Amino acid sequence: MSLLDYIEPADKNLGTYSFRIHELLLRICIEIEANCVAILSENGYTKKGNWNMSDYKKINESHKLSFYQIKLPVWKGEENLRQPFKNWEFGKSLDWWEAYNKSKHDRHNEFDKATFENLTNAICALIAILSSQFQNNEFSSVDKGLSIGVGPNDGMESTIGGYFRVKYPNNWSESEKYGFTYSDIEKGENPIGKYEYQ
Repeated sequence: MSLLDYIEPADKNLGTYSFRIHELLLRICIEIEANCVAILSENGYTKKGNWNMSDYKKINESHKLSFYQIKLPVWKGEENLRQPFKNWEFGKSLDWWEAYNKSKHDRHNEFDKATFENLTNAICALIAILSSQFQNNEFSSVDKGLSIGVGPNDGMESTIGGYFRVKYPNNWSESEKYGFTYSDIEKGENPIGKYEYQ
C-alpha cells in the first residue's frame, strides 16, 4: 500500500520498475513459494530434490488457482482485474514468476523485469493462494468493526487485508465437492483428509 503513494495504480505505470518494486516482488514470491510448499507438505507430497514451479503447479488441481480473479478496486485504466494463474489452465508458465526468477538470479541484466505489472500479478497470486486456503479469515486479534463484507456490488468479495476483491471459482464438479455436519465429525481424531498429488 505504501508503494501506491509513489506509483499511481494505472495502466500507464505497468512498466515502471525500481529497487522497491524488486524488493517487494522477491518478498511476495518467497511467500507464494512458502505457501505452496506448506500445501504440498501438509498433503504428504514427496519428491527427491528441490521442489519448483512444476511441483507447485499441482496445487492447481486441488485449489483451481487458475480460475481465481483478483480485482484492484482503485485503478485507472482497464488492467485492474487479474488472473495471475490463468496460464496454468493452458499448461503455460507464469510470466510474473519468470520475471521474478530472472530479476533475482541476474539482477544486473534483468532488473527491468521487476515491473509494477509483475509485482501486481504476484500480489494478486498471493491473494489467490491465501483466499483458496483461508477465504477472508485473517486470524488477527484486531477488530475490524462493521466494515467486514461491505463492498461494491461487483460479484466479488473482500480479501484478507480488505483492499483487494476476489471472485472464487464456481466450476467445481460434484465429485470435487464435499459436505459434512460438524456434529458428525467433532469427536473424530482428525476429520481433515489429504489430497493425493501425483
